[in-house]
Amino acid sequence: MLTQMTEEDWETVLTVFDAAQSRRGEPGHDDRKFLEAIFYFTVHNITWRALPAEFGKWNSVWKRFWRLSRSGVFEAFFQLLAEQSSTAHLVQLFDSTVVRAHVSAAGAKGGSKIKRLVSRGGDCPETGGM
Repeated sequence: MLTQMTEEDWETVLTVFDAAQSRRGEPGHDDRKFLEAIFYFTVHNITWRALPAEFGKWNSVWKRFWRLSRSGVFEAFFQLLAEQSSTAHLVQLFDSTVVRAHVSAAGAKGGSKIKRLVSRGGDCPETGGM
C-alpha cells in the first residue's frame, strides 16, 4: 500500500509487533492491515471516521489503537524495532510534525479566569497581584 515497504521489512515489523503485544485478550485479526490503517490515518491527517473501508470498520481500528496505546504496546514496539536496527536513530515514524494537536490544546488551564480577574482589577496570584 502506501508504505512502500518490502515483504522482508513487513515480516520483521510484524514479528516485532507480535512480540510487543500482550498475550491476554483476543488477538488482532490482521496486524498488517491495522498498521497500514494507522499509517494512512497519520499521513493523510484524517479523522478515524474518514478511514477508507478497505481497512475495516473505523471504530474497530480506533478501539484497537486506543487499547494498545493505553497498554504501552507502541512504546515496546518502537523500542524493539530500534534494537533491531543499527540506523534506527536516523528514522522516526511519528513525531510532533505529523501529529496535530486539537485547537483547544493551546493555552493554559484557567486562562480565561485570569483574564477576568485582571480586567476587574481583582487580586490574582498568577499575575503578581494585579
